[in-house]
Amino acid sequence: MEFSIEFYETVNGTSPVCQFLDELKASDPDDFAAVLAGLTKLRNRQYHREPVSKALGDGLFELRHVGKLNTRVLWFFVKNRRIVAVHAIRNKGQAISSRDLATARERMHEWQQREPK
Repeated sequence: MEFSIEFYETVNGTSPVCQFLDELKASDPDDFAAVLAGLTKLRNRQYHREPVSKALGDGLFELRHVGKLNTRVLWFFVKNRRIVAVHAIRNKGQAISSRDLATARERMHEWQQREPK
């Protein structure tokens, strides 16, 4: 059985991760292709650990891609073998800023509040 990948949407119906991916596709097609391949890999449980993915704590994980800039997609698990991507960033360093972690956690909690149990 595979996992399905979903993208967080705001209450207005926009998806910050999809917007990020659209911008990445325009600015850096090679990194875009690599991140898309990484998201596809997440459908298989064997890629839920390093070096492709890493636990960040509090139920959040990161999909990792090292390229011209490090690209990260932050995500979490939900019932029925689902993964929800909530935030995406590019940075020069290895660490994810506390601001980006807070954004991902806020979106995760908001999604959990809206999702029927």
